[in-house]
Amino acid sequence: MSRTTPSRPIDIERVFPDLAVFRRTTTRLHPRPGAPGPHDSSVGGPLLWPADEPWPVCTERHRRGYGERTADVRLRRRILAEAWGRAQAPGQRPGPTDEEGDVLRSLKRGRHAPALADTDPIPLLALAQLFRGDVPDLGGPAEQDLLQILWCPFDAHHGRHEPAVELRWRRSDQVGDVLPLQPEPEVVGSEGYVPAPCVLDPEQVVEHPDIGLLPDELRESIDAWEGDEDDLEEDAVLYRSDLSVAPGWKAGGFASWHATDRADILCSCGARTDLLVTVASKEWDGGSRSWIPLEDRPTADDMDANIPTHVTVGRWGSMNVFLCRADHIHPPQLSFQG
Repeated sequence: MSRTTPSRPIDIERVFPDLAVFRRTTTRLHPRPGAPGPHDSSVGGPLLWPADEPWPVCTERHRRGYGERTADVRLRRRILAEAWGRAQAPGQRPGPTDEEGDVLRSLKRGRHAPALADTDPIPLLALAQLFRGDVPDLGGPAEQDLLQILWCPFDAHHGRHEPAVELRWRRSDQVGDVLPLQPEPEVVGSEGYVPAPCVLDPEQVVEHPDIGLLPDELRESIDAWEGDEDDLEEDAVLYRSDLSVAPGWKAGGFASWHATDRADILCSCGARTDLLVTVASKEWDGGSRSWIPLEDRPTADDMDANIPTHVTVGRWGSMNVFLCRADHIHPPQLSFQG
């Protein structure tokens, strides 16, 4: 199913014509639960990975035997989805059965891989893959048509509280035999690092910069136009939430700086970077409901409707992945919001 973002409630460029020079497109990825294959753009799906190419691993020092079993995370989600998705007869208690409850209670965090030392290599977890033909705003090297994103699902890398992210660029037509069984870490630091398999419905939309990126005079004019926050009506249209940066998973466009001050993201080599991909915990929240696709509106308030990937970054925030302008081989830079 294709997704359609509603027109913005106000044509903000009519109100502030100076915004037109800052407009930019982004591709909203619209991940939704499905069964993608290795030749599909996806979140949490199998990668188009050459059978003769080693799978990347993490060897950075951190605890890797304690957490949740990757298999347990998927089992818990399956049980809960089936339990809440079943049609219940009148008078029956909704949700998990007693037997399912027993299984759920047995799925606990713990030291499930005690033999793993803090620097033993563990396979990275496949997060997403994007084909350039599906995603018009995908940056990176134009001669390579496929981006694959993997991460180490523990919060302890580079001396910071964050996962390690690795990008692989390739030409899909040069992949011969595909790796049939892709490695996964036995244990993850958090269930939010295990993406649920999702197909994508990419849609290109127009964005405007986060208000913190605008020139002072224009920013002050928009602030005055919005009015005092304490006096706003519940359904007030705001530049920050309705007219600037689209929520959810996307490629290209503008990064949101709603949780921190704006920062110039530089590569380790000192070069400037561009926003490559935004990984989001939610496709929308209470402040961004105007961005809900038309096709999702009838079910927008259903359980888990706005968390199709079950990925959680930060405190239900987003992870912006920036790519070096000088050399796409350089490690990506990350910014977490929320």
